[in-house]
Amino acid sequence: MELLRVENLTKIYGKDTTKVVALDNVSFSVEKGEFVAIVGASGSGKSTLLHLIGGVDRPTSGKVYIDGKNIFSFDDDKLAIFRRRQIGLIYQFYNLIPILNVEENITLPLALDNREVNSETLDNMLKLLGLQNRKNHLPNELSGGQQQKTSIGRALITNPALILADEPTGNLDTKSSDEIVALLKKSNKDFKQTIIMITHNMEIAKCADRIIKIEDGKIVEEG
Repeated sequence: MELLRVENLTKIYGKDTTKVVALDNVSFSVEKGEFVAIVGASGSGKSTLLHLIGGVDRPTSGKVYIDGKNIFSFDDDKLAIFRRRQIGLIYQFYNLIPILNVEENITLPLALDNREVNSETLDNMLKLLGLQNRKNHLPNELSGGQQQKTSIGRALITNPALILADEPTGNLDTKSSDEIVALLKKSNKDFKQTIIMITHNMEIAKCADRIIKIEDGKIVEEG
């Protein structure tokens, strides 16, 4: 069953002599429960693509359908609500709130949506992340790997339709990177979570079901 469809997605910055085509007529689809890696060199357009899929930015032209809904038909307020409820974002530099502890950072999307926190769900999430003994710690009291696990928990807590991970291991050592990739794979296999991961590391990309390679804003290979 198709969860995501990207149609003729194009993003252009500037014009005339300053014109930059960051994304050039990109189309592909992702099935529900699929783990897809998007790879490419710096400046290839992969992060731009991820931000457009996540509704963080709007395209110059083209469409993104998530669960059958054209997300760019929404106004900004409706798109923000859709993004908060249906898309989990994981960033390279964690983007945690420094004055909130692990538990508060993980449950932040629920708080912003005025939704109750299910204590059993939260306990299971902390156990999955291996953060039961760190739930009251602030981000600056955590290792990089623990901060990224907190970020993953925040993305998963709403049970979104789609997880988007932008270089989730890019700021971590090898051991922590392996733990994060294993956690994403477990989320994908055990909970059927659909994941799109941006990475420049081909070894990490091989953990996915499918690899999409981007160069100069275009898809050049799928496999």
